[in-house]
Amino acid sequence: MSKLNIEAIHQENKKKDAFDFRAGDTVTVNVKIMEKTADGKSKSRIQPFKGVVIQRKGTGVSSSVTVRKISNGVGVERIFQMHSPLIDSIAIDAHGKVRQARIFYMRNLRGKAARIAERKVNAPAATTATAPEASPAGSE
Repeated sequence: MSKLNIEAIHQENKKKDAFDFRAGDTVTVNVKIMEKTADGKSKSRIQPFKGVVIQRKGTGVSSSVTVRKISNGVGVERIFQMHSPLIDSIAIDAHGKVRQARIFYMRNLRGKAARIAERKVNAPAATTATAPEASPAGSE
C-alpha cells in the first residue's frame, strides 16, 4: 500500500475526541463489552474501568494508555488502544500531580503511600464582560 492510502485509513479511524490527560490522572474508561445470550444472540453493554493512568504510549492511531486500579486487594492493569472502536468514552475524574511520565513505581506502593496529590488545572480563560462603571452617588 502506498503511504497516502495508509494515512487516509489512519485519519478515518482516528477519534475526534481530544484526550487531554496524562500520567497520574484518575480516569474512567467506558469499554463496550460484547456478550452472548443463551439463545445465541449477542448484545453489548458499557463497562466502566476506573483507575490511575500509569503511562501513555505512542502517537496517532496507534497510541495507547495503561490504567491501573486495585480490585479486591489485587492490582489490575489494562492497556487500552485510544482510538479503538471498543472505547466508548474516557472521562477525567481527577488530575494527579506526579513528576514522571511513566509511574511504574505505583505497582510497589500500598495503602496511603499509593495516594497521588491533586494537581491544580487552570481553566481556559473565559472572556469576561466588564460592568459599566458606577457613577458616584451624588453626581446626578
